[in-house]
Amino acid sequence: MILSEIKPENVLYLDIETVPQCATYVELPAPMRELWNHKAATLIRSAEAETPESLYPRAGIYAEFGRIVCISVGMVVPKGERRTFRVKSFAGRDECQLLLDFALMLNQFGQRAGATLCGHNAKEFDFPFIARRMLINGVQLPLLLDIAGRKPWEVRLLDTMELWKFGDYKHYTSLRLLTQVFGIPSPKDDIDGSQVADCYYIDNDIERIAVYCEKDVLAVAQLLLRYKGLPLIDAADVERV
Repeated sequence: MILSEIKPENVLYLDIETVPQCATYVELPAPMRELWNHKAATLIRSAEAETPESLYPRAGIYAEFGRIVCISVGMVVPKGERRTFRVKSFAGRDECQLLLDFALMLNQFGQRAGATLCGHNAKEFDFPFIARRMLINGVQLPLLLDIAGRKPWEVRLLDTMELWKFGDYKHYTSLRLLTQVFGIPSPKDDIDGSQVADCYYIDNDIERIAVYCEKDVLAVAQLLLRYKGLPLIDAADVERV
């Protein structure tokens, strides 16, 4: 997709929050614990005193060992000469229901002309993680995520980090860094990704996770607007629905 041809109002901006399947390593069922031990063996660095248990907080980044607790989405809505931003979260403890609700919304959105899904580092993480958890939960893939066998120009997935690479495939740039260099208000003003599991399992504060996730969604939209040389959305023009 050519950046100049992308219309911000045809894009659904997205971010997800994930946690390990269980609150602690010892709560893992025996078969999954054995499989995690095998996975952790590939992650352990010999110079450090790491164990499968000490590494278990990382399990949330792997779709086979983690789960989605929040998917937040947002849309840019033209309003005269200004733009507003509507953001919504699918969050809770019932992952299957969360994914079903999200899939229904995404199928409806996908019917519009030029419908595109966008996230930051989403081609490496968010998009495949959602698709894998949908398959595990028996949820039919929405058309926008069902990309197997499609030609590259038929795939309507956009990644603000990939756009920033300009072909430099070894280059990683965080959303936090890009918001700083582009003068976008930082979304990291409360918790960060490493605290989501505690917020979910210990504090039982799903609303806080949703608010955190929504800030990342807004940051992704603002970043794409900056890429296109367009004005940022004012905080007063952000609406939760």
